[in-house]
Amino acid sequence: MAVTILFLGPLRDIAGEDSRSAAAPLDWEGLLAEVGPEIADQLAEDRVNVACAGKVLTEKAALNARDGDEIALLPPVSGG
Repeated sequence: MAVTILFLGPLRDIAGEDSRSAAAPLDWEGLLAEVGPEIADQLAEDRVNVACAGKVLTEKAALNARDGDEIALLPPVSGG
């Protein structure tokens, strides 16, 4: 039983990988422990969003990923 954590944009550069598998179920504290301190610091920022099972979470700390879910870590989007 596992979830997939997807690192997008600059978070991929920090993680050094596109994705990682983690044991399910996975809550917010488990996610922070799984991704390590540098990415956890980024996730603490309001501008970084988290999506689980295709839905952006309005409250990141409410994360409750189940077996087979994908958790996408979404850095702020810039462009013009």
